[in-house]
Amino acid sequence: VVWVTSRNAKRQCHLITASIGLTDEQKEFQKVAFDFAAKEMAPHMAEWDDKVSLLSLIVLRPLFVKRHENNSETVYKSARDRGKHRETELPGTPDLFFHYKFCFIIFDRFRTSDQILGVQKSLLPSAFPGSGSDAASLLTSAQRKGDHYVLNGSKAFISGAGESDVYVVMCRTGGKGPKGISCLVVEKSTPGLSFGKKEKKVGWNSQPTRAVIFEDCAVPAANRLGQEGEGFNIAMKGLNGGRINIASCSLGAAHASVQLAREHLTVRKQFGETLSKSQFLQFRLAEMATRLVASRLMVRQAAASLQEGRDDAVALCSMAKLFATDECFTICNQALQMFGGYGYLKDYPVQQFVRDLRVHQILEGTNEVMRMIISRSLLTDS
Repeated sequence: VVWVTSRNAKRQCHLITASIGLTDEQKEFQKVAFDFAAKEMAPHMAEWDDKVSLLSLIVLRPLFVKRHENNSETVYKSARDRGKHRETELPGTPDLFFHYKFCFIIFDRFRTSDQILGVQKSLLPSAFPGSGSDAASLLTSAQRKGDHYVLNGSKAFISGAGESDVYVVMCRTGGKGPKGISCLVVEKSTPGLSFGKKEKKVGWNSQPTRAVIFEDCAVPAANRLGQEGEGFNIAMKGLNGGRINIASCSLGAAHASVQLAREHLTVRKQFGETLSKSQFLQFRLAEMATRLVASRLMVRQAAASLQEGRDDAVALCSMAKLFATDECFTICNQALQMFGGYGYLKDYPVQQFVRDLRVHQILEGTNEVMRMIISRSLLTDS
């Protein structure tokens, strides 16, 4: 969305603007995100499609952690605000930011006062070794030996692996099932920690993805977050917000795609008139805008539920992730179709939106898993 905003600010369509419904304070937060992204990110969109960039992570990271002053805590941003402002960014690089955010929330909520100093300036990707979407079935083990845990196992597809300084790892310290899982913080320099090759991905090329490998990796017991057996619950507390964030990233790319398609239809001519005269394309554009606004409303409802701690938060976050990632990918794909052959060229950003958004239907629990969560909630609702 910033790509369009920075180049065609006067031609924005008010009907689909992301600021509708925000308070003045929230609009100020949004403006900060827009301005930063327009200045520091948008000009590098194509360049970062070919190489790693961690710029946005370092600058925007404080939005998701707490400030501790005089034994009091002030949350910089609410869950609902995260859902509203995340979509101002470009996909790929912000998606990596989301992974770090997930771990910052976990670390900030469950750390002790002694644990803050060593990790405060680090980047933290999460790792659920050997489990995929089924986090409770993970295989990586951590055996307690004196004042250390010895980790063995691996996890594929870790965003930021090899580049980050610290890793939040869910590992099995007890028996089978979720109650046997604990959470450890592992520093990159720890002997026994290594990484696989950098994966070659269809999209998300602005951030590195590698396997994380633990071979007799000795981690101090003091690095455990929470108590033994609390790891699964700790992870789940971060996942709901993560699903809102990945949906919000989809909203940003879909918004930009609608704007780009709208502009293209008004200037591209075929058969002696602009494409905007075609009723089929008019209706298609209307459907795209409707999908976008409906997705945004669903994401914001889920964020509000999560912030308020309502019982329906898990199901609504799953619904928002399922609906928004599916619909926003469709929007981007339809925008590419409207561009014809030009849409398939890397000179035009819509192809990057399509490539980056496709994985959103897989991340944070596949959309098939979202359907399982939603249906379970419906069938067990008394």
